[in-house]
Amino acid sequence: MGAHPRDIRTMILRHALLLTLAGLVLGTAAALALTRFLGKLLYEVSPADPATLLGALGALAAIALLSSYLPARRAARFDPVQALRHE
Repeated sequence: MGAHPRDIRTMILRHALLLTLAGLVLGTAAALALTRFLGKLLYEVSPADPATLLGALGALAAIALLSSYLPARRAARFDPVQALRHE
């Protein structure tokens, strides 16, 4: 109640970014720990190839932030007084 729409978007995106970073760090650690098993499944790419790893991390981060931006924008536009009237 009383928060600016920009503050609401920032709060939601910050929380989504923290969760995304935690998932990327844990996923990268698991992928690097399992390189011996992943090496058998990959064709002409090493399991710890930096370009491939950074490309995958960047794509996942962009998708996660885009998928959290759209609901954040919708939540920022919603009037809380109308929500309380429906209750």
